[in-house]
Amino acid sequence: MSAALLLPGPGLSRRALLRQAANGFGAVALSALLGEEARAAGAPGQARPPHAAPKARSVIFLFMEGAVSQVDSFDYKPMLEKHHGRNPREVMGRLEKTQFADVGNVMKSPWAFRQRGQSGLWISDLFPHLAERADDLCVVNSLTSIFPEHTSANYFLHSGLGLQGRPSMGAWVSYGLGSFNDNLPGFVVLNGGQIPSGGLDCFGSGFLPASFQGSLLNANGTPLANIVPGEKVPAQQLAKRRLADHLNRLSLAESGGSDALESAIVNAELASRMQAAVPELLELSEESAATRQLYGLEAADPHTRTYGRQCLIARRMVERGVRFIELTIPMVDGYARWDAHGDLAKNHGINARAVDQPIAGLLADLKQRGLLDSTLVLFAGEFGRTPFSQGSGGRDHNEFGFSAWMAGGGVRAGQAYGATDEWGYRATVNPLEMHDLHATMLHLLGLDHEKLTFRFGGRDIRLTDVHGNVIPGLLA
Repeated sequence: MSAALLLPGPGLSRRALLRQAANGFGAVALSALLGEEARAAGAPGQARPPHAAPKARSVIFLFMEGAVSQVDSFDYKPMLEKHHGRNPREVMGRLEKTQFADVGNVMKSPWAFRQRGQSGLWISDLFPHLAERADDLCVVNSLTSIFPEHTSANYFLHSGLGLQGRPSMGAWVSYGLGSFNDNLPGFVVLNGGQIPSGGLDCFGSGFLPASFQGSLLNANGTPLANIVPGEKVPAQQLAKRRLADHLNRLSLAESGGSDALESAIVNAELASRMQAAVPELLELSEESAATRQLYGLEAADPHTRTYGRQCLIARRMVERGVRFIELTIPMVDGYARWDAHGDLAKNHGINARAVDQPIAGLLADLKQRGLLDSTLVLFAGEFGRTPFSQGSGGRDHNEFGFSAWMAGGGVRAGQAYGATDEWGYRATVNPLEMHDLHATMLHLLGLDHEKLTFRFGGRDIRLTDVHGNVIPGLLA
C-alpha cells in the first residue's frame, strides 16, 4: 500500500481511510510483537547479559573429526609397551564390542611420550609444537561418549543428543549471549575442507531461530558466496536490497509471523553488513611476518598452511567479538580424517602435521595479546581409539574413555584431569560425560546450563537435557 493511497482527499472519506489503514495498523502491532519476541530470544548482533560473571567471552572449538587416539597423544600407558603384540583378551580381560569387530593385538604407540613443561604433562611426539604449550593445557583423560559411530557421536558432541536436529552448542552460545559485533555472526564455522559426518546439522540451530545456526566460511578461496557485490553501482544493490526487504516484510505480516522468514530477513541484513566486514577480517597481509610464521602460513605442507590460516582468522574473530568459532580439519589424504582403522602411523602423522604448529601458534598468540584468559579453546574429537589394534596397524573406535583438552577461559592450566585404566581403555577416575563438558563450557561463559532453555515440544529443553554437571576440578 503506497503512502498516496492513505492521504485524505475528495475521493477518500474518513471511514475509507480507516478501513484501508486497518491492515497497516495490524502490521505495526505485529512488528512490535515480533520485535519483543526477538529480544526475548536474544536477537543476533545484540549482546545479552550472562547469568553470572563469565571467565570467557568466546570459544574456539578445534574439532578433530575422526577421533584422535588418546594412547598416542595425551594418555601415556606403559602397559602397552610392556605387552605389545599380546592377545588383549589374555592380558586385558573382557573387551567391549568394537565397531568393526576386528580385534588385533595390544599395540604400543609409534610415538614416544615425554613429560612436558613445568607441569610435567605427558604428551607424545605426535604433537611436538603443542607439547611446548603444555603448561597452558587442561587435559581431560576421562571423557566418555555413548556412541561408537561417527555421525551419531558427532551429533552427541555438538548438540548433546545423538540424533539429527538438535541445536549445536555454538547455536546455544549464540542464542544465550548474542554477539559483540553487529557485522559478523555470533557463531562461525571455518571450513578447512572437511564437513564432518552428519553434515551441516552438526552446526545447525535445530528448533532455535534459524538466525543462530553456524555461518560457514571457507578458509581458502572465496570465503562466502556473494561476499563481493555483483552490482558495479552501489545504489543499484541498495535498491535491490530495499525492495527484497520490503517484500519480505509484507510476506511476514501476511503470514502472521514465520521463524524461517523472520530469520531470512535478519540474515539478509547481516549479510549486507558482512560484505564490508568479512573481506577486512580475512585480509591477513597486515599481519607481521613473525605472526605468519608462528601459525605455519609459510610451512611446506599446504594443509599446515590451511589450518594455520583458520587459526589466525579465529584469533581475528575473537578480537572482533565473535562468540563461538569452530574449525573443521583440512582434507588431508582424501577423506582420511583421524579415522585410523589402518596404518595409524601414517594417518595420525599427516593429520597432526596439519594442525600441530597452527594450534600451538594460536595459543601463543592469544596469550601474548592478553586474549587467552578470556578465550576458551577446546580440542576434542567425537570419541577415542582402542589400545589394541584393528587388523595389524590401525585402531578401532573407543567411546569408553578418551582425551580432550581445554586452554584459557578460566580452566585450570597445566593439569591432567581424570584417568583411564592402565590400558587407556575405560575411564576409571573422574569419568566425564559429554553433558559435563557442555555444562562446564557454558559455566565458563557465565551461562547456567539449567537456565539456558528454549520452549519446544511442550517442555523447556537445554543443551544438557536433564544431565550434566559443572566440574569444579577443571576450573582455575
